[in-house]
Parts: sequence; structure tokens; C-alpha cells
Amino acid sequence: MADIIQLLPDNVANQIAAGEVVQRPASVVKELLENAVDAGATEIKLLIKDAGKTLIQVIDNGIGMSTTDARLSFERHATSKIKKAEDLFNLHTKGFRGEALASIAAVAHVELKTKQAEKELGTHIRIEGSLIQYQGVISTPTGTSIAVKNLFFNIPARRNFLKSNTVENRHIMDEFYRVALVHPTISFMFYNNDSEVINLKESNLRKRIVAILGGKTNEKLVPIEEETDIMKVEGFVTKPEFAKKKRGEQYFFVNNRFIKSSYLHHAIVNAYEGLLAADQHPSYFLYITVPPETIDINIHPTKTEIKFENEQLLYAMLRSTVKHSLGQYNVAPVLDFDRDATMDIPYHYKDKKNIQAPKIQVDPSFNPFETEKSFRQGEKKETSPKWESLYVSVDDDAINIKDIDVEAQLVTKELFDESTTEIVRKTYQVHQKYILSVIKSGVVFINQNLAHQRILYEDLLTKMTLEDTVSQQLLFPIEMIFTNSDILLCKEIQSDLESAGFQFSSISKDTIILSGLPVHVNPSELQYIFEELFETVRRGIPESSFSQLDIIAKSLAKSMAIRNGVKLNSAEQEEILEQLFLCKEPNQSPFGKKTFITLTSEEIQLKFDH
Repeated sequence: MADIIQLLPDNVANQIAAGEVVQRPASVVKELLENAVDAGATEIKLLIKDAGKTLIQVIDNGIGMSTTDARLSFERHATSKIKKAEDLFNLHTKGFRGEALASIAAVAHVELKTKQAEKELGTHIRIEGSLIQYQGVISTPTGTSIAVKNLFFNIPARRNFLKSNTVENRHIMDEFYRVALVHPTISFMFYNNDSEVINLKESNLRKRIVAILGGKTNEKLVPIEEETDIMKVEGFVTKPEFAKKKRGEQYFFVNNRFIKSSYLHHAIVNAYEGLLAADQHPSYFLYITVPPETIDINIHPTKTEIKFENEQLLYAMLRSTVKHSLGQYNVAPVLDFDRDATMDIPYHYKDKKNIQAPKIQVDPSFNPFETEKSFRQGEKKETSPKWESLYVSVDDDAINIKDIDVEAQLVTKELFDESTTEIVRKTYQVHQKYILSVIKSGVVFINQNLAHQRILYEDLLTKMTLEDTVSQQLLFPIEMIFTNSDILLCKEIQSDLESAGFQFSSISKDTIILSGLPVHVNPSELQYIFEELFETVRRGIPESSFSQLDIIAKSLAKSMAIRNGVKLNSAEQEEILEQLFLCKEPNQSPFGKKTFITLTSEEIQLKFDH
């Protein structure tokens, strides 16, 4: 039998490796930015076109590379970060696998320009699908510029799996922020389709966080700082009153490397115990420093998951540190109650013993219901209390109950006769969650939240696509603060939101001001509605305009609908019942859940028969 095992060609092996490292344009951004940081750059520029599908370019002013290094950097397992296996447990840099540039070059057109400070000319290399097309000298500034064009040009299937530009841009922004947050001493610039998105100057940690998330963030931050023999933690958490409905601004950095850890996240949530509602999430920016030999970061291709040697101890210390800071800055309640000085023991009684309690004198003959004139002080009053007279007559013959005439309404059978009753209940609310109504075949239970979602969804979609929406004008404009990425997203979908009934006075760097709202929107829930909307859009918005409107309508309907637990009067219950069955698809909510269930008389009877 012929041999069946064979070595893969280099180009196929590189594409397989690229599948682990380069999952989407944001993966390329991460690798290139980390390389620029490792090169000692103080200024880094990121340029994106078409959400990274057409161009991803990173320009830095780092140390640059020699001609030999520039050529070797595109070979697999070529790295300047480690020389022996032991170095894997003593890492102080970002990249170390030596696969990033090789993997990127396998699935894109790459152009590299680099020069060292002591050299007059630099190196210019062009690669397409792992094959070098050109190598020569070039006049270029000190540092490195890498342009990645036409990502996944030779793997159409992978390119087809990419999401919309909005979603891919969101992932790119996430990676950009993760690198920028951990290196405040480096200035970062981000350009999307030739327009400047964000410009971060060299600063300290707090200013960097505020620059990324907006000016109002400063008042939300509570500083965290603790140092022990096994770890050092610093950074910021947000005050409980600024917690959000969605997880978002939650960052862990270990030895200047962004990581994801549900275990450490639980420690933070535990520190907020009793301060947050069940559906609220705190924001945090925590920078943990541990000895490199106590962690293993070589367990995942993207290096966002690591193993700790003392994970349980780290959990306990992180929890106690955050809890201590919340208490120290009077964010969490502490056992320090306001003292009423009038209740203190006078100083001259402090050392006395056997102090007798003051005597209390009571006038047993005092009757507050008597109409006679009050007695002068010192005048003795008659001491024959007649307490019985306050409640019942002592003389049995004084009042004859039979002689009392009481006006009463004559209760007749007709009072309860259905034929003459003006108001008949059609619906009943059960547990402030379901609306119960009787039908010919039995009863119907309607979920008030899901039913209202369907009603609002169809109404919004009709107005956004076919009709002119009526807005409710605000007497005083409403101002809301959001992060830079939220503001950018809002500008992208502004026209769709306006067609839904929102009127914008202005959209600035970190502020949205509304002058008009759709009729069904409660102004007090606006912040939650927009946070929910932005999160839904980020998760995956299709390219087509109608699908985009559909997702926005679904998200708005979900966040604007009547919540379960809200008490409804009879008119409101009947309104939901009638509006639901006027919908085109009354059986399901916008997200495919049942809006109502029916129980026939036979099904109800079976409950009693068994």
C-alpha cells in the first residue's frame, strides 16, 4: 500500500497558521500595534479603509529593522523576543511566537518600509500570499510602516465570513483601545477612511481613560492601588451609580497585556455585592503586575487567555482591594453612623455609679376628651376616672338600638344582573406579567412584554419605511454622555433613528443632545434605550438598508416595551389585547418568542379530571 502521509506545502501551512492568528481585520491591527509598541515607538498611527478589508496600515517611529531582519520577519517562527524555551516564562514583550507577520503575509498583500536611525536608507519589501514580489532600498523616515491590503484575497471563503463594516470597525476599535489603554505614554492616532477618529496625546493613565471614554468619565472613577509580595494592582473602577445594563468597559491587563478572565471578573462583581442590581455591570480598568514566571501566556494563539500560578490568592486579593477602595472613597456604606451628641452621657456623670433613673409622674385622671376648661397648675382635679364613659354608656336604658334609623340602599337582584351592568371586565392581569382574557374556546394568556414588543416593532418599522414619524417635542433638550465609539456608531445610524422619531439637536465628541422623541419613549429610560441599541447594532448589522432598519426597530421595540412587573389598568390591558391581534404576525415577538398561549375548555377540564 502506498504511503499516504505527506508534508504540507509552505503556502498551505502558512494559511492554516493564519487561520489561528488572523481571524478578522482586528487580528491584524492587534499584531501590528503590538509590534510597534515592542519596537519602542512613541508615536503610532493606525490607518483603516473599508473596515480593514482594503487597507490596514500601522506607522511607528520605533527602532526599525535592518535589511536582514526585515526579510526574516516574514518567516515562520522567526522572532527577536525569545531564544530558548525558558524565555517563555520570562516575557516582557507583546509578541513572541514569530508567526504574526508570516500569517498575515500568507493571506494578504503586504508592503513593508523600515529604517534604522543610524542608516541613511531603509528597506522596502512587497509580499503577496507569502511570495516576495520585490525587495529594495527606499528613502523613508526612521521606524516602520506596514501596509496590509486586500485581506483574505486568496481565501474567498474566509472573506465571505467577515461581518458588516460596522461590526468589523467595532472590533478594530476594541483592539486599538486595548493597546492604547495600557500605554498612556505613547501617542496614538486612528484614521478611518482618511478621517481622523481619535487622537490620543501622551498622558497618564487617568487622562488616557478619560480621553477614550469621554470627559464625563473622570467623575465616575474610583482609584485602586495595592501592592504585595505576589502582585501589584492599580487602576480604576466606576462608582455603583454609573453601572451599566450591558457589559462593556471592562478591562484586565496583566503585565501590560490585555486578558480575558471570567474568574477575576467574578472577583470584581463580588466586591460590588449589595451595591448593584442583578442586571447591572460595573466598569473597570485594572492593571495587574505579577512575576513573569508565575503566569503562562502561551496557551492561546491570540494570547488573551493566561494561566496563573496563584489564581485563588489573586482572586481574594483583588476582591478585597476593590472592596476596600469602594469603602475608602465613601462609595460603599461603612459602619460609621452619625452620632447625636444630645444622647451622650454628660461629662460630670461619666464616672458616677448607681445613677437612678428619673421618676415619671402621670396624672391618671387626665381625660383628653373632656370639654371643660383646663385646670390651673397646682389645682387638684377630681380623681374619679370614668374610663367606661369613653367607650360605652353605663346606663343601659340611655340608648335603645331598636329606635335608631339608618339610611340604607335597597339591594335588589337587578343590581347584579348582567343585562343592566354598564362595565364588564374583558381582561385580567396575572402576576403583573400576563393578561388573561376569556375566548369562546377557553382562555388566552398574553405576555404583556412580548406582546408590546410586537406592537411597537410593527409600528416602528411602518413609520421608518413608509410614513412620516410624529415626534414628541421636548420642552428641555436631553443630554446624554457616551464613549467615542458609541458616538461614531450613532452618527452612522442617525438617519434611521430620525426616521423612527428621534430628533437630534447635536452630536459632539462625547455628547448626544435630543430635542424630540418617539411617542412611546419614556425620557427617563433614554440612556438605557441607546445603550441597548448600540450593543445590538454592534453584534451584527447586515449590509442592506432594510435589514439595518429591521434590527434598529427590533432593538428599540425591545427596550421601549412595557416591562413584566408593571401594573396595568383595564384600559391598558384591553389596548394591548386589541393592538396585538391587529398586527400582521401576532403570534411571535420580534425575536421569535410566543406572545400568547391558549388553554381550551377541554384542557382546563383535564386538569380537574386527573
